[in-house]
This record gives sequence, structure tokens and C-alpha cells, in this order.
Amino acid sequence: MCGRYTFTAPVPVIEERFDATFTEPMPPNFNAAPSQRLPIITNTEPGRIQLLQWGLLPGWVRDMKTATKPINARAETLAEKPSFRQLLQRRRCLVLADSFYEWQQTAPTGKGPKVPHRILLRDEQPFAFAGLWDEWADRSTGEVIPTFTIITTEPNELMAGLHNRMPVILPDRHAELAWLDDGVPTAAHQELLRPYAAERMREYTVSTRVNSPGNNDPEVLEAA
Repeated sequence: MCGRYTFTAPVPVIEERFDATFTEPMPPNFNAAPSQRLPIITNTEPGRIQLLQWGLLPGWVRDMKTATKPINARAETLAEKPSFRQLLQRRRCLVLADSFYEWQQTAPTGKGPKVPHRILLRDEQPFAFAGLWDEWADRSTGEVIPTFTIITTEPNELMAGLHNRMPVILPDRHAELAWLDDGVPTAAHQELLRPYAAERMREYTVSTRVNSPGNNDPEVLEAA
């Protein structure tokens, strides 16, 4: 799965990299967590970087308080689940990041403390996870809440030793644009949801400070 990541690149770098402009200020986030508003680019407005809440709240949900808000969606089953299948067809997004965290279970029994790792590209450049988004409207107030989820897939060779899933990182600008393109068939969109090349990534152990979203500072990036 992907339950925590970072967004630390300067705004001008991000705007040039993704050819899009922020709609509101976005400070660096060294420990991005579910329920936070985080930067994404939607298929409907590819020239804008918007802040949406992490944790998908589909438009068909009746009660926001009791609804499950998935932070991840499995690539292999998107087409099988009606809610995800519709979003795959009409509401895709790029989730902007520059690294993510994963917790490795090292105890043979599968119990005990887990070791946090930071995973990033070898060139340390920002990238985009493949995501889905939707809008939920509060029928009593008219408030519209846009949310997103990150798509995951099978792990590559680097990630397999840490976890049995990994987020889908789109490999290049061509793939990012294809993911946002409504003119691309759904089958072609699904073909993009593959593990990222392990040789283009690296990872290292970080301290357990990252376990708490309240620790959101450059120190959480330091090697343990």
C-alpha cells in the first residue's frame, strides 16, 4: 500500500516539471498523510495543480461520516468494482510527490515493530503517482468535497523486500499525459498501471519519527 509520502520540491520546479500552475499556496510536506489536502492534477483541468483531500469519498456515498475513505485502490481490480471502474473512465489524476515511505516487517512471526524506509527515484526528482479522484456533495449544505486515492500494484524487485504492494509511479511525461487523456481507451490506461523500474529507484531506513504525521519536518528524511 501507500500510506505516507513526501512533497518537498519548490513550487517553481513543480510547475515547470508538470506544466501546470498551483491554484493556492502549498508548503513542503515531509510526511503527507491521509485526510490532508495534497497537490494533484486532474484529467479535467490538466493545467492546474489543486489541493484535494487524500482518502476517496465517491460522489454516490450518502453518509460521509460512516463511509470508508480508501487511500489506495488496487490496479488489478479497478475494472471489477463499479465505483472504481467509473472513475477509471472519467476521473483520473496525477498525485504529485518526490518520495514515499513504507514499513518493513522484519520479525519472522509477522508481529512486532516495523522498520520505516524512504523510497525515492535515484535522480531525486519529483514524480507522479497514478490516482483517481471524485467529488462528494453535502446535500444539506451544498458543500463540495473533492478527494483522491493512489493506485497500487505489485512490487518491483526493490520493493518486494519491504512490502507486497507499491504505488504506481508513472514512468515519464508521456505516460503522465496519457493517463490524463480522456481520448485514450480504458484498456490503454490500465496498461500504464505497472511497477516502476527498480533500477531507477533507491531506498534507505529512516527513524520511527515518521510514524507520527505530527512530525512533519526535514528531520524525518534523515537516514537512521
